[in-house]
Amino acid sequence: LRQVKPGTVRRELSVLHHCIEIARKEWGLPLPVNPVGRITLPKTSEPRNRRPTLDEIDNLLSGCRQCRSPVLGLIIQFAIETGMRRGELVSARWSDVDLESRTLHIPISKNGHSRTIPLTPNAVSLLGTLSRQSDHIFQMSGNAIRLAWERLKKRVVITDLRFHDLRHEAV
Repeated sequence: LRQVKPGTVRRELSVLHHCIEIARKEWGLPLPVNPVGRITLPKTSEPRNRRPTLDEIDNLLSGCRQCRSPVLGLIIQFAIETGMRRGELVSARWSDVDLESRTLHIPISKNGHSRTIPLTPNAVSLLGTLSRQSDHIFQMSGNAIRLAWERLKKRVVITDLRFHDLRHEAV
């Protein structure tokens, strides 16, 4: 708990608990009880509920005009329109876009399942401004987006806003 958050401790103990249960029940490990089950789990912290204000979004997009990477503004707008995670944005491929049905299929998301994202008219319009130089829609790595995002926030003086917070706006 000095190094990670309570939710991480709970998830790691859950995995360990499950492993011991499999060993006890299926492999016959001679333990009368699962010792992990006796550990008091830490309380999880409150979920994050930070949303960017309209002024912050305007400032971010204005600040993107001074970026070394011109695609960052499009990535931010597309994230707001679709609610996609950064990893999903960088792995998105043109071959998974269906403009006729206005959807983008994500074969593997964070939870390991596929999902199909509806594309708003604005999201379709943003796709129309991009070139198809490669199979990937956005030509930036996840780390490059992270670093550009941090520089952008400093430039426009916005604190306590994470790229992931943009997902709330799509809803």
